[in-house]
Amino acid sequence: MAARFLWGSLCLLRVLWCLLPQTGYVHPDEFFQSPEVMAEDILGVQATRPWEFYPSSSCRTVVFPLLTSGSAFWLLRLWEKLGPWPGPVSGYVLLVGPRLLLTVLSFALDGAVYHLAPLWEADRWKALALLSGSYVTLVFYTRTFSNAIEGLLFTWLLVLVSPHVAWNPTSNKPTPGPQWHNWLLGAIIAAGFFNRPTFLAFALVPLFLWGIRGTMDPGFKSLAREALALLPGVVLTAVVFVASDSWYFSSLSRSSNLVLTPINFLHYNLDPQNLAKHGTHARLTHLAVNGFLLFGVLHAEALQAAWQVGLQAFAQVGLQRAPGTPSLLWSPRSYLLLLYFMPLALLSVFSHQEARFLIPLIVPLVLLCSPRIRPMPWKGTLVLSNALGAFFFGCLHQGGLVPGLKYLEQVVHTPGLPSMPTHYTLLFSHTYMPPQHLLHLPGLHSPVEVVDMGGTEDWVLCQMLNNLTTQPSCQVAGGPWLCRLFVVTPGTTRHAVEKCSFPLKSETRMFPHLTLEDPPALSSLLSGAWRDDLSLHIMELEKTSENITEQLLPKIQP
Repeated sequence: MAARFLWGSLCLLRVLWCLLPQTGYVHPDEFFQSPEVMAEDILGVQATRPWEFYPSSSCRTVVFPLLTSGSAFWLLRLWEKLGPWPGPVSGYVLLVGPRLLLTVLSFALDGAVYHLAPLWEADRWKALALLSGSYVTLVFYTRTFSNAIEGLLFTWLLVLVSPHVAWNPTSNKPTPGPQWHNWLLGAIIAAGFFNRPTFLAFALVPLFLWGIRGTMDPGFKSLAREALALLPGVVLTAVVFVASDSWYFSSLSRSSNLVLTPINFLHYNLDPQNLAKHGTHARLTHLAVNGFLLFGVLHAEALQAAWQVGLQAFAQVGLQRAPGTPSLLWSPRSYLLLLYFMPLALLSVFSHQEARFLIPLIVPLVLLCSPRIRPMPWKGTLVLSNALGAFFFGCLHQGGLVPGLKYLEQVVHTPGLPSMPTHYTLLFSHTYMPPQHLLHLPGLHSPVEVVDMGGTEDWVLCQMLNNLTTQPSCQVAGGPWLCRLFVVTPGTTRHAVEKCSFPLKSETRMFPHLTLEDPPALSSLLSGAWRDDLSLHIMELEKTSENITEQLLPKIQP
């Protein structure tokens, strides 16, 4: 009863925290691989289209962004026109709408674990409590990551395969399922591959178990026969994805080319030089770092279980088992270890290893770590690690950027003087890419210019500010415009703006905000300025004379 109450409470927390909303900004992909693109296409708002969604690149399928963020924005578009309170939606709704849809879909994980736990000899409610209490579920599965879609597809692949897997190879072959079952399996494999080609690394073990189920001596012929049974579902689903992607990217380029997004994805990511642009990591990063970062003591328990099973299997080599004694190699525990460590090993082949790539592994891991025969160890450590992970990724990491965009949305939409229109320049420095759709600006003739400087050097920032205050962007044929310039930067890099010697008109702080690219020094955290360093600063600058900044540039330019 206690586990059921805990699971229900954590499910409620998942929904409420989505609506609050979470302010943490995990990675630009959560915005720029789905909602930013769909907001521009469906709502016609100002946005930044990433390179993957240009017809010349076309590395990402448009099907899942359309089904998730696209569906949410389509409903919001209807609400704007036909709702009981028609009018423009806010940045909050643009943020929460797609996230709420993913949050609802995340409960498919709970349903899958409820169904799978008895089949894998796991405690149902203990597994559900581990799943819903993990910050991976609370943060990553409530965001518009393609990795979350990958995790959902992998989990339901397990749901289809698990009832037909025989734990003992000497058992009778199970009764074949209906034809639609094979077609559905094939459809999930194709959909997962188009979403992220890395899905094949997760699908390998379930498909192998499906192919050898109830077979005394599994071989190539039996595996090939099972693979052919999946082919109709694979082909039909692939046709739908290719047709959808070709239609979408052809409409952007006004050409009629066949677009194969997974092939383009593989062609780009198999080039080591391209991967190096996104960061290279040691081959053991997933095993030694990311597993602990995401799953904490559950990853440690999986490593311990793998070591124990390996030692016991080695001890059984050369020993004749008594009739009816199950082999460790055909036990649910061994299969769950394969389901967890095989994808991890295959993903470790690539040099670019981000922690979020492993989030689909949470379901086999919670099943492995919730056996019926013993209590869950390290409960306090597990609760603490998940609480810290939820706070860091859900609130602290780049946590001022989304609230800062909400503040700037209110600024740029506030009516000004009708006799003098206003031009806004929003310059972001040392932050993640700002998702412009949250400002809800018109796509054409917008009076707001967003400039993303990334981690630029100080002298380049000053030069850009000088250009922005002297360029004729605030002058139009009908007369002068009022020009307002805002600089958005973390507290740890605020000194770079001070070097430019522009008079400060106003300043607003968004707390908390931590950027690991420019972290605060320990001494500052122990001083009275810790709150400033852990905030995002939004500074409105006064226009100054051109020669002041020009005199400063040689002093700070390297």
